[in-house]
Amino acid sequence: MGNELRFDGKVAIVTGAGNGLGRSHALLLASRGAKVVINDLGGATTGGGRSSEAADKVVAEIKAAGGEAVANHDSVEDGAKIVQTALDTWKRVDIVINNAGILRDTSFQKMSEQDWELIYRVHLLGAFRVTQAAWPHLRDQGYGRILFTASAAGIYGNFGQANYGMAKLGLVGFANTLAIEGRKKNVFANAIAPIAGSRMTETVLPPEVVDALKPEYVSPLVVWLCHEDCQESGSLFEVGGGFMAKLRWERTRGKVFKLGRPITPEAVQRSWEAVTDFTDATHPADIAASMQPVMDNLSSPPSRGGNEFIDVDAALGYQFPETTSSYDERDLSLYALGVGAAQDPLDAKELQYVYELHGEGFRPLPTYGVIPALNTVLAQAAEGKQAPGLNYGLDRVLHGEQYTELLRPLPPKATLRHKGRIKDIFDKGKNALVVTEVTSYDAQSGEPLVRNEITTFVRGAGGWGGDRGPTSDINVPPERAPDAVITEKTHENQALLYRLSGDWNPLHADPEFARNFGFKRPILHGLCTFGYVGRHAIKAFADGDPRLFKSIRVRFADTVLPGETLRTELWKEGDRVLVRCKVVERDKVVISNAAVELYKEVPKAQAKPAAPAQASAPATASGGGSASARVFEAIRGYVAQHPELVGKVANVYLFKLTQPDSTWTLDLKNGAGAVQEGAQGKADCTLELTDADFLAMTSGKADPQKLYFGGKLKITGNVMASQKLGFLAKVGSASSASPVGRAASIFKALGERLARTPELAREVGAVLQFRITEPEGSWVVDLKDAPGVREGKAERADVTLRLSDEDLAALVRDPQAVQRLYQHGKLRVDGDARIASRLAFLKQLI
Repeated sequence: MGNELRFDGKVAIVTGAGNGLGRSHALLLASRGAKVVINDLGGATTGGGRSSEAADKVVAEIKAAGGEAVANHDSVEDGAKIVQTALDTWKRVDIVINNAGILRDTSFQKMSEQDWELIYRVHLLGAFRVTQAAWPHLRDQGYGRILFTASAAGIYGNFGQANYGMAKLGLVGFANTLAIEGRKKNVFANAIAPIAGSRMTETVLPPEVVDALKPEYVSPLVVWLCHEDCQESGSLFEVGGGFMAKLRWERTRGKVFKLGRPITPEAVQRSWEAVTDFTDATHPADIAASMQPVMDNLSSPPSRGGNEFIDVDAALGYQFPETTSSYDERDLSLYALGVGAAQDPLDAKELQYVYELHGEGFRPLPTYGVIPALNTVLAQAAEGKQAPGLNYGLDRVLHGEQYTELLRPLPPKATLRHKGRIKDIFDKGKNALVVTEVTSYDAQSGEPLVRNEITTFVRGAGGWGGDRGPTSDINVPPERAPDAVITEKTHENQALLYRLSGDWNPLHADPEFARNFGFKRPILHGLCTFGYVGRHAIKAFADGDPRLFKSIRVRFADTVLPGETLRTELWKEGDRVLVRCKVVERDKVVISNAAVELYKEVPKAQAKPAAPAQASAPATASGGGSASARVFEAIRGYVAQHPELVGKVANVYLFKLTQPDSTWTLDLKNGAGAVQEGAQGKADCTLELTDADFLAMTSGKADPQKLYFGGKLKITGNVMASQKLGFLAKVGSASSASPVGRAASIFKALGERLARTPELAREVGAVLQFRITEPEGSWVVDLKDAPGVREGKAERADVTLRLSDEDLAALVRDPQAVQRLYQHGKLRVDGDARIASRLAFLKQLI
């Protein structure tokens, strides 16, 4: 056979080759052309006696088959003599198979020192002496293969074989080290743990099993490991009965105890599951990999401390799994009622929080922004999901402080993605504070909407000497009288109503449960009082417009009982409103160190991402795509008007935007220049940033240099080429000035249609006011006095239609949808409702 593995010209030494495995290895090697030294002392399996008969018989078999072999009858403790036999006969040695062995099985209690010593001398010392004698010859000739015969008794242990297991596992370590030292000289070493029927296994295996486990099932692996084509080294294999497998060390991820604080037995006990859990096991391949966790720990900053309740090193910075949730007008209305809104149902400013068809538009209460974030934290806690290193139960925690920031007004309905992390941990002496930050994103656009910091007060969990955090009160009201005071009585069932927004803690509903915690009756949620305070600030200083609400920070100072009266005192300090809230009946401060920030103008929402276009179609602004798509459309137009840019800039740029993801190529190097969606060709310079930061940069609201040094803008390739993009700010500023959403394109198209077909006006004969939301905008459609379309508000309109940008697009696609939109509360009609049935002029504008 042309592909047969041959050993022509190679000399092999096989110890213990008179019987069993050694004989099988020798016969197979000789049949493949190897010249073999057949070593066997010819003693009993327990080490006594000696005879030349066994080795001589194997030599005769090999010669009878046409092979070359020579017998050696020395003990492996005289290893140099065995190697010398090979050198004297064939002038070289290439392969050493350490197979010789004996058994002295007995329980450890009965084991004599002679039992231990004899096993050591034959297995370990003998293998050492044979291999050491051959080692310089293998190294000098730049070739050698060494095999050690280990055992499952060494790997796993076996009753009555403490001495044998010791020696056999020692051979594995011996092989691993020789593999490292011999690698550069092409001297490889491996070990096998064979299962085969032999004189050695007769004492531990049933006869029928011994008969089935033929040595011939082991030798093929041995011969392959000894061949020059095999590059395996430093490995251990189990083999026998037709089975072959490589073994490797496996260990758990383990537990790293940060240095710099005491490591106690109790700490080990608490971490035992992590120390012993093989769920996410590792497989270190060498000493360097084995030592890596230790070296990482030595080079990392010292421990930030902790105790049995809080491990700061494990918990701080932990990022929770991302979650999603949804809400709609019903959830917002229920929340608003839960925090006392619309107690006067005729108050138009309060009605906007609970009535989805309100004339001025439905307005979510901004403090609702804490609810989705807190609910996702509570849901994970209910499932037993906790940040690593936080080992306390709900019985120890109180809601200490709350910060909620709205990056723009909440939409009436949304699906949110929540990303949470442990932001801060403070040691307050006897107690501790744990700050969980949760940022909530619009799941469709990727736009961040709300940022929450939930500060948990953990009783009895402090005292490790860690960072105490802020020590001074930063939102202390001035000495003067409040600029506004709002007093409002809570209802007796306020907690029962508020808990429907998600906080189902029985402390707020179950009288017996509350008494067990030392309260006379169920108490009101701190976040319910939080909602009252936020609503009062809007009423006092935002003219009832919740869209101007930016943020609120409070400290929960005391409990409130449902039915008690809240007195909110407010001081206006610039754009901030300092707040203190008391329970009138007990003259107790329940909200302290509180402040509300207000926007000077209503923040605008980011555009929703455009519907996927055909791959070959260029992005256009007319389709109402994302804001960044409109910026690139404007850049395309600018490049067309300024072909000189190609010569001045002479680079190709790739923009990789995230949240939402998009990729754009700006070619200012080839031809007349081009702007294309996707990665086109090879870019000289790649810029990576979020969609929001790209819009801010191109509109002039963000400095590219600050984005770069702040880690928000990543530039690769020709970094200096990015300095030639200054013209983008001018183009982006102009493009971002136009309204976002589809409404602008729709009403522009309607104006063009009216100019072409003025008779449409006569069919309707009315002035229509469209009030668009998400994003907001107003357009007047005059089909009566001066036919046309203009942006803004009409002095007098026959009918006002209020709907979202998305629902306007649905109405354009099918004007008959007006009834469905109205019945589902998505369209509000004020004025002459009959005109709403005559909207056919909108059909197919987009």
